[in-house]
Amino acid sequence: MKLVNSEHFTVDSIDIQILNILQNHGGISNAELAEKISLSPSPCSRRVKLLEQAGFIRGKVTLLDAKAVGLPVNVFIQITLSRQRKNNLEMFEKNIRDWPEIMECYLITGDIDYLIRVAVPDLDGCHEFLDKLTALDGISHIKSSFSLKQICYKTAFPLDHL
Repeated sequence: MKLVNSEHFTVDSIDIQILNILQNHGGISNAELAEKISLSPSPCSRRVKLLEQAGFIRGKVTLLDAKAVGLPVNVFIQITLSRQRKNNLEMFEKNIRDWPEIMECYLITGDIDYLIRVAVPDLDGCHEFLDKLTALDGISHIKSSFSLKQICYKTAFPLDHL
């Protein structure tokens, strides 16, 4: 039994099948989805709606190819703030949250405070981003690493534990 949105929600094997299929084929029609899980379209649609309402499905997107859209360079940037007080962390997060170049940002444990992944077209784009980043107050250290090759990239979570 899972506690989601303050309500008990039991996930069964059909729900897990639905989630696995939708993670890998977000544009699938309800009729195709229903056929794949051997359910009629109406109950299938109801299950998807319930999964959405329970918070399992955050949204639907189309994944673009980074090279095709001119953003082949991934830069991983480690950021250490000068002070790790709550208001400093909140201010940093508020400042960078909507920057379009930032694909992921994590507050992490250890010697650094944040790890971000930035998608840029080239080295000049990285330099421009770093200029913008270094203009923020409260940053004491920045370390950048360029990805040479993407070995693995997934958007689908493993659901075997459910």
